[in-house]
Amino acid sequence: MRNAILDVLEQTSSLTANQIILNLGVAAFIGICIYVSYYLSHVGTVYSKKFNVSLVMLTILTSMVMTVIGNNVALSLGMVGALSIVRFRTAIKDSRDTAYIFWTIIVGICCGVGDYFVAGIGTAIVFVMMLIFGAVKNDNRILLVVRGPRNEDLKIESIIFDFYSHKANLKVKNTTSTSVEYIYELTKKVYNKQITREESITDVLYKIKNMEYVNVVVQNDEISG
Repeated sequence: MRNAILDVLEQTSSLTANQIILNLGVAAFIGICIYVSYYLSHVGTVYSKKFNVSLVMLTILTSMVMTVIGNNVALSLGMVGALSIVRFRTAIKDSRDTAYIFWTIIVGICCGVGDYFVAGIGTAIVFVMMLIFGAVKNDNRILLVVRGPRNEDLKIESIIFDFYSHKANLKVKNTTSTSVEYIYELTKKVYNKQITREESITDVLYKIKNMEYVNVVVQNDEISG
């Protein structure tokens, strides 16, 4: 029984140099395809060339690991233990970047075990899907930031309430002994309706005496760096 368990744990697969080169070569080729996909589908303000290059390297490295492990159970358990102590602190700037990381790892695994057909077909399908849906972006949030005298708080609220037809969503209200600050969230549709008006919200609010500022801020989910 003991010898049988040892045989399973120490089971190895001997790969020729040609097979190893083929595994890594296919992984490198598909990694370049992933590089092109990320470059073409990325439409945000933050494009990291270093991250894109790391996708290619991650594909090759994963393939190397799978080639080394093969069907050696003992070596695979040791590899899991070694990787479990490594902490990765890289911030993901875009949720789509996570999909690309998983894509490279899966392709590396497929190439490492010699399953090129799954790697190729899967890459082709994901490549097309990323080109189609890669340009999808979240709608920007429009924030209206207003600061004025505290004794006019009811008047400020009433003006904003009426100007946007009750559709301005109050998020924050900060007060001091002399001033009050509001942060309203507006949809793009609601904000654009003011174009048809003779006066903008800034013109109306600045008619209030001692009004400090009226700012419009556009937010999105992307992290600039």
